[in-house]
Order: sequence, then C-alpha cells, then structure tokens
Amino acid sequence: MNITRLRTPSTAAVLLLLAACTVGPDYQRPHVDVPPAYSELPGWTLAEPAADKPKGDWWTGFDDPLMNTLEPMVTVSNQTVREDYANYEQALAEVKVARAGLFPTLGVTGSATKQRASGQIANSGSLEGNVSWAPDLWGQVRRTVEESAATAQASEATLANATLSEQIALATAIIELRATDANIDLLQQTVDAYQRYLNVIADQDRFGTVAPSDLITARTQLDTARSSLIALGVSRAQYAHAIAVLVGKNPEDLDIPHSGTMPTLPSVPVGVPSTLLQRRPDIAYAERLVAAQNAAIGVAVAAYYPTVSLSALDGLTQSPLSGLLHAANYVWSLGGSATETLFDGGERSGNVSAAKAGYRAAVASYRGTVLSAFEGVENDLSGLRILGEQSDVLQTALHDSAHGVEIAFNEYQAGTVDYTTVATAQVTRLSTEQTALSVQEQQLVDAATLIGDLGGGWSSDALHDASKGEAAAAGVATTSDATP
Repeated sequence: MNITRLRTPSTAAVLLLLAACTVGPDYQRPHVDVPPAYSELPGWTLAEPAADKPKGDWWTGFDDPLMNTLEPMVTVSNQTVREDYANYEQALAEVKVARAGLFPTLGVTGSATKQRASGQIANSGSLEGNVSWAPDLWGQVRRTVEESAATAQASEATLANATLSEQIALATAIIELRATDANIDLLQQTVDAYQRYLNVIADQDRFGTVAPSDLITARTQLDTARSSLIALGVSRAQYAHAIAVLVGKNPEDLDIPHSGTMPTLPSVPVGVPSTLLQRRPDIAYAERLVAAQNAAIGVAVAAYYPTVSLSALDGLTQSPLSGLLHAANYVWSLGGSATETLFDGGERSGNVSAAKAGYRAAVASYRGTVLSAFEGVENDLSGLRILGEQSDVLQTALHDSAHGVEIAFNEYQAGTVDYTTVATAQVTRLSTEQTALSVQEQQLVDAATLIGDLGGGWSSDALHDASKGEAAAAGVATTSDATP
C-alpha cells in the first residue's frame, strides 16, 4: 500500500519557503476620529476601571424580578438568536473548508480483475496510494482562510448583537408592561375617586340642591375613565404576548401577574468614547467585514500568478493477482504541473477592482456604524438628562394638581363654583399623573437603550480566533452548552 515518501527534503524546504509569500495588502484597522468625551457627559458618572468591565447580567440594575427571571432565557430560547447561532456555526464550518486547501489530499485505490481471454482465465490486481497537493505559493488559500475567519468573527459579532438587541427589546417590553400596570392602578384609583364624587352629587341631586347637568357630567366622567381603564387591557395583553415570544414561548404559555411596581432606574456608568469601539458588537461586525474584504483583495490578486500542483503515486500492481505483495511488483510515480492564464479578457483585473471597491464600501460602512453609535449614546444621555429635569418639575405639578382637586371640590360643596371646575381639576390631575408616569417609563426605556448602545456586557475580546480550528471549536463548544 502507498505511503507517501519525500525523497528530496530540500525540495520540501524550498516549497515551504515559497509558501511564505502572500500577495495582497495586509490588514490594518481603518482609522476613525474618536471624540475625547461625550458632549452630554457633564452630570454623568465617568466609569471607573472596575465599573467599565463587561457585566453580563446588566439587567439586574433595574431590580425587577420578572426581568431577572426572563432575561437569561433570551440566549437559550429566542428564535432570532438561535438563527444567528446556526449562521455562526455555518461560518465556522466554512473556515474549516478553506483551511483544508493548505494540506495535501491523500487517497488509496485497490482493484481486482478476473477476465477470460484466448480461452484462459487470468486474475490481476493493484493496491496503490496517491497524494496530490497544490502548494499555496502566493497565499491565495491563506487569504481565503483569512477572509473566511473574519467572516466567521463577523457572524459571531452578529450573534452577540442579536442577543443584546433581543435582551434590550425584552427589557423595554417589561418596562412598558410595568408602566401599563401602573397606569391601570392609576386609572382604577381615578375610577374609585370619580365614583365617590358621583355618589355625593347623586345624593345632592335627590335633594334638588345641584343642577341636573352636574350629575350627568360626573357620570360621563366616570364612564370615560372606566372606558380608558378597559382599553389598557389591550396594551397589556400585547406587551405580555411580545415578552413570551422574546423568550421563545407561545403567548398562552406565559402568565405574567399584574404588578404596578415600576423597575428601578439604574445608575449607568459611561466610559470614554474610545471604549465604545470595543464594546459594541455591531461595530465589531462592521470592522470584521472590512478585514474580510481586505483579504478578498489578496485572493483576487493571487489569481495573476501560476498554479502549481504536485502529485505522487506509490503501490503494487500484478497480473496474475497471486504474488501481488512481492517487491518486483512495486511501482511509483512523481509528477508536477503548472498553469498560468495568459489572457482572460480583463476578468482578473475586474475581480481585483471589485474586491477593492468592496473594501472601500466596508470601510465606509464601518465608519458610518461608529458615527451612528456615538449619535445613539449622545441621544440617550441627552434624553435621560432632559427627562430628569422634566421629572423634577412634574413633582411640583403633581402636588399642585392634587391640591387643586381638593380645593375645587370643597368650593363646589360650598356652592361657590359649578361642577365643571371640579371636573377640569380632576382631568388636570389625571393628565399630570399620567404624564409623570410616561416620563418615568421613558427614563427607564432610555436607560435600557443606553446600556444597549454602550454594548451591554459584551466586549470584542470575546471574539474567537476563527482561523485556528482549536480556538473556534472551543468557542462552539462553549456556546453549544448554553444553546439547546
């Protein structure tokens, strides 16, 4: 049987030296201008080194039991995350396919024939091993591996980005559900208050001490509040269904009890802008695509150079079949070939131009992603700052509106004002309370969005070196443990 033999070690050494050549540009990360600080940073806590470390369980800062229970399920059960995980596994497999081009192909062939000719029966057979190899003299295979590895890392960043996005979406849905429950409690209290007012007016109406229109106004106000209370049930059901889907469940399989307790507004430390480049998975994705396009240029350039192939055969052949393993039946062969395209009508030139254009497009996309990331953080910071100021003003408005309702109702009972004044004061109080609740909800949503825009608990250091089979396999095993 064939065992490949290198009879000229010096030839192998020369080939290894030649294989060190890699055409095409070596990758360098594109430069982007990073501001020294966020314009909205004054008034915010600058992250300390310990505070700026990745924290996977960022949602615990909201101090919400439902959020703490459901957020870990996104990584395991969310269907968007599972889809991106499968895409990542596929990208890793494609890296293995590309790396296979660096190694020779080994094979073995055996045959046995029995035939009758000229009235005689003869047996023949062979047992041969063969090897073929196209040495990567110009680095085309290595650039292909580099491109596939960068693409796999981009898929890994996509997986991380999808996970973070779905976690932020879940946190937002829970915040909106809690705000709806709080609004239901607020409207229920309002309905109870309107009912008490209606009872008082109904008693006065029986004695003829108030105008009939006051009774109608009070009853209409109560029914309107009840209608609004019922309508909130639609929003609550939709938020509950969205939460179920985000954790990979059917809507009817997840029952979320009513709770009017709002989550806690977390303290979000904000690091310097340069850290954003390492903490945003979408930025890592865009940067890895640049690296892949850079490698694609090398693959296209390598097509200008000749392709060299080596082959060898070693084995035994005999007719008749008996005595096949005798030394006299030993055969071998060595061969080599080289091919070079002399004219292709501009195909290779077009491929190089297309690869360079793809690289420039990827660089523009990367820089645009960075700019959008800075814009998002600035928007979040300004929104939280302005909402905080609005919340402070609303606290005074809440106190004044509640006091205004008491004064208006006392004046109505004293006969100095009509019931329209009371109804107006009550509407003002309810509107102010709902506005305050809406501001609180938006603060929480902006805080969750800010965490997502800062990269959550992710870091680009988590990307595996997909060009090395061992590291990539280790990464898959780690993720597979968490993914059913």
